Amino acid sequence: MTGSELTNVKSPRVKAARRLTKRAFREQDRRFLAEGPQAVREALKLDGVPLDLFTTAEAELRHPELITEATLKGVPVHRASGEVIAELTQTVTPQGLVAVCRHVHVPLDALDEAVAEPRLVAVLAHVRDPGNAGTVMRAADAAGADAVIFTDASVDPYNGKCVRASAGSLFHLPVVIGAPVAAAVRQLKERGLRVLAADGAGKHTLDDVDLAGPTAWIFGNEAWGLPEEILAEADDVVRVPIYGQAESLNLATAAAVCLYSSARAQRVP
Repeated sequence: MTGSELTNVKSPRVKAARRLTKRAFREQDRRFLAEGPQAVREALKLDGVPLDLFTTAEAELRHPELITEATLKGVPVHRASGEVIAELTQTVTPQGLVAVCRHVHVPLDALDEAVAEPRLVAVLAHVRDPGNAGTVMRAADAAGADAVIFTDASVDPYNGKCVRASAGSLFHLPVVIGAPVAAAVRQLKERGLRVLAADGAGKHTLDDVDLAGPTAWIFGNEAWGLPEEILAEADDVVRVPIYGQAESLNLATAAAVCLYSSARAQRVP
């Protein structure tokens, strides 16, 4: 534990962390904030990623193992007041733990080195809602995906809400940021993946397509789906079948269904 309790929200250390709630500063500093015990726990598993840890006295008592782990790894731990933690978070009820972390994404042209033989990849094209994007990351991680690609028109995965929604999955698998859709699709096809666009207007349903081979799924905007030029890039356009009376599924749910359908098909003996 370094120094006395931080109580001044205008102190240089707090201001340096607070600026990371803005995308422009996250990109400039190449740092972001990870809030909550789950995100902090997963960040601490990566050497050199957590740079600072802010904790309230209450959170320190609830999660002593995280404080110990941070200390053992040489990550400065700063006890902070509830007011300071509130300045660093965007939740109604902060959990009292916030880590300043280095960026963890990889460039598109380095994905070949990060993943030797990809079999399942999620591509987020024009996805703007950070909660949906983070949940798709979490679903991709749970389904055993090899990577998640955020195209250049999608939300910043380091957005606080996106990081929280990923529940630590941001730290588990390679994430690409800002890739042009055409470049991402071209590279995935060159790696031998079949590229499928998930769209409610798809000619085929999940019941109709063979998902046993290496597959990349493209998921589009929550409100208007995928534009025609992106649909044209895909090998096929596939929809999730609706067996009941619901009009549609939201993005994160549809993505989870598609990713798990591929994961199960690839694991059939």
